[in-house]
Amino acid sequence: MHEGHERMFRRRFFVSVLFSIPVLIYSPTLQEWLGFAVPTFPGSEWITPVFAVVVFGYGGVPFLRMAVPELRDRSPGMMTLISMAISVAFGYSLASVVVPTQSAFFWELVTLIDIMLLGHWIEMRSVRRASGALDELARLLPDTAERIADDGDIEEVPVSDLADGDLVLVRPGASVPVDGVLEEGDSDVNESLLTGESAPVSKEPGDEVIGGTVNGDGSLRVRVGATGEETTLAGIMRLVEEAQRSKSRTQVLADRAAGWLFYVAVGAAAVTAVAWTVATAFDATVVERVVTVLVIACPHALGLAIPLVVAINTSLAAKNGMLVRDRIAMEQARELDTVVFDKTGTLTRGEHGVVGIATVDGVDETDALGLAAAVEGDSEHMIARAIRHAAVERGVAPPAATDFEALKGRGVRATVDGQEVYVGGPNLLDRLDVTVPDDLATFAEDAGENARTVVYLLRDGDLVGAFAMADVIREESNAVVDALHDLGIEVAMLTGDSRAVAHAVADELGIDTVFAEVLPEDKDKRIRQLQDEGKLVGMVGDGVNDAPALARADVGIAIGSGTDVAVQSADVILVRNNPMDVVRLVKLSTASYRKMQENIVWAAGYNVFAIPLAAGVLAPVGILLSPAVGALLMSLSTVVVAINAQLLRRIDLAVPDLPGVSAPGTSG
Repeated sequence: MHEGHERMFRRRFFVSVLFSIPVLIYSPTLQEWLGFAVPTFPGSEWITPVFAVVVFGYGGVPFLRMAVPELRDRSPGMMTLISMAISVAFGYSLASVVVPTQSAFFWELVTLIDIMLLGHWIEMRSVRRASGALDELARLLPDTAERIADDGDIEEVPVSDLADGDLVLVRPGASVPVDGVLEEGDSDVNESLLTGESAPVSKEPGDEVIGGTVNGDGSLRVRVGATGEETTLAGIMRLVEEAQRSKSRTQVLADRAAGWLFYVAVGAAAVTAVAWTVATAFDATVVERVVTVLVIACPHALGLAIPLVVAINTSLAAKNGMLVRDRIAMEQARELDTVVFDKTGTLTRGEHGVVGIATVDGVDETDALGLAAAVEGDSEHMIARAIRHAAVERGVAPPAATDFEALKGRGVRATVDGQEVYVGGPNLLDRLDVTVPDDLATFAEDAGENARTVVYLLRDGDLVGAFAMADVIREESNAVVDALHDLGIEVAMLTGDSRAVAHAVADELGIDTVFAEVLPEDKDKRIRQLQDEGKLVGMVGDGVNDAPALARADVGIAIGSGTDVAVQSADVILVRNNPMDVVRLVKLSTASYRKMQENIVWAAGYNVFAIPLAAGVLAPVGILLSPAVGALLMSLSTVVVAINAQLLRRIDLAVPDLPGVSAPGTSG
């Protein structure tokens, strides 16, 4: 629907501009102002009215149609004001062709229609871009599945043809097509898109698997348990759709101003008609005065007051790592009193890292890390990658390893410099019957209290070191929490991880509220719970499990490196994957909203003087505003609005300028 409206406004804008050019060129008023003349020929006097009729019929009629609901609801707004202005200008100008009057309003008519079409094209383009969340969710499920027949044959069938009880094959690296129960095989399945868990989940026969998740390096046979609308992913899609529909209809400032201006213009026109009729008599002069009042109320500048700021706002946001999809959300960001962050991939990197090392006496930490990295050199497990990454970060060159062996569920083994070296978890120690020294036991106990995983390093049967592993907190997270607190905004964290993990991260960052072990549907409920407490809530996330919460929040903010559905469900996307941009968003929102208010004042303010003058309040002292001067005032108002909007570019969004954030190289 929004895409259709966007195409309609775009097409009508360009066609209307094309037909407006002859109207402007042959306008006597513009020729007089700009000091030029155009050749005339028999019938040239009809160019202006004919082309103006085309512009009105093609570009103006949509506004007349859109004004009907406003009038039906008795809530006149921008559409009503536009319709009134173009209808009065159109009718009076056509009458002036037959009955000569002081001035026609053909050029004002076409320029007003062109500007309004441009503004609504910009608006529909923004709305259309924010409507693709459900399509992105649907793309997570494969179109086909490999069904295993009773005789063992494998056939590729559409997912829609699967039924409860069917057996399907899920190859390594493939997406699980349906919800079901694992019957055969074992593998690590990546469920982070749905559950928020930062680590792949080990699956064995009897475990449930979820459609849309990604299989690891094992081959699985899954018994179908739910298809179509009954799957977990379909439930999330319903939540996203419900949350998007439940968003309140926030009225744009310019529309409210247009509603007030409508009543002012109609009231002033009525008073003008009565006053001039009583003072003189009802004649063409009275009609001209009334029409002048109504046309001067044309919202040329008012129609651009918001779109101009939005265009500059969008450009500034993009340059600073933010993609704005919903202008109303951008306006609301300045009023946020609670920002909820997803943990995995937002406050943390979404990948395990080495956060602590302990060794026995006589063993250097660097040597222990190099030895562990050597053993893990051929492994693709997340812990192996974390150890190798830690070695690279510290500049440790691991020695050569041979005879690598993966010990299922326990760890890995290799030979380094003739020594047998093991790296693994507690199960490895049980298998090798190794006792943990007191100092390493204390290290492991402290790590457990902070919800960290511990892996051990053994050399020739002796336990020589231990590594604490955890989802690494992003460097920017501490600064962004401090900055939001300085702005008076509470910070909450929402995650599918365990309470121990969640509270460990929250304690380190100083987060006010923690929601842990939260399922996707409960994430949506937690946002609604905060809203029910009267809070204006911003949600920052990056996964499919965040999509309902992003759509439900007053301002949904997606990390750009996250999944497409999270991006499509959000109002603002942080394309640089930097949570600090949330603080920039609040600051830019405040500055942009202030510019919108100023532009509305400039756009409508001239009416405070122009409408009374057009009505003739100073006629007794010889001052009467002509239609041409009124049109000039409208043009000047538009110029002032454009210049004022450009001043928004002067806002400084550099990090050191933000409260609570230190300049580079200094402590926070």
